[in-house]
Amino acid sequence: MSQRRPPDDDNDDTNAFRQALREAGVRRIAVNRADPGRPRRRDPAVAERRAAAVATDAHDTTSRTSDGRVEPVRPSEFLDFALPDLPYRTRSQLKRGQIEWEAGLDLHGYSLDEARLELESFLKEAAGSRMRCVLVVHGKAWGSTADYPVIKSHVNAWLREWPAVLAFCSAKESDGGTGAIYVLLRRRGQSV
Repeated sequence: MSQRRPPDDDNDDTNAFRQALREAGVRRIAVNRADPGRPRRRDPAVAERRAAAVATDAHDTTSRTSDGRVEPVRPSEFLDFALPDLPYRTRSQLKRGQIEWEAGLDLHGYSLDEARLELESFLKEAAGSRMRCVLVVHGKAWGSTADYPVIKSHVNAWLREWPAVLAFCSAKESDGGTGAIYVLLRRRGQSV
């Protein structure tokens, strides 16, 4: 690495160059930061969803999750979802388990309806307590009449519908691996 030499005021070439710059109207910049240009365009659908999520009361008693058909997932499949405008750094921290979870819910042994009610209640309570990240253990067990893990598949669908959920992904092995997920929640009144 080269070292900078202190300016040599006795050098005629340097003084002449500086004088030519002054005469041409060149001046030192005040800020040494790049201009990022025009702001990026926002997707209107994302803005609508954000506005609806912020306007929705977290203590609403109606169900927010559907009972419809869900996309089956494999027991060992890594679940991953995030809103499009969630910062990449935040999403990466969630995937690496670097955001500490503040509460957990284990859905083992629940029927599908019970699991949905427990999850909704848990998410309402977590949002009401202004928690940022929670752990949900859904397991990898196959449904008694289905050929895929029913609770895991439904949790994957339900969390995508929940307005306070910014992102979720499968947990680290020490927290349950693909049988559990970290859920990143929007704090009430907070934008992404």
